[in-house]
Amino acid sequence: MTKLLEQAVEAIRRMPPAEQDTIAQAMLSLAKIGEPLDIEEEHRAAVMEGIAQAERGEFVEGTAREVVARAFRRARG
Repeated sequence: MTKLLEQAVEAIRRMPPAEQDTIAQAMLSLAKIGEPLDIEEEHRAAVMEGIAQAERGEFVEGTAREVVARAFRRARG
């Protein structure tokens, strides 16, 4: 396991269980081990734009926890 992944896992351990499960599901989906995330149709455009931004090297500022929390607030909002 890389040092960065170890740091991420340690940060996730400090999160509430529900947030840990959400991140774990996303990680498994990214690793193509678990079931793919079910993206609601109204969120699909935002997800695809996020992927395109990542491919262009455009990243948001803040800690990983802050970024993930904002994303989930927007998705649930």
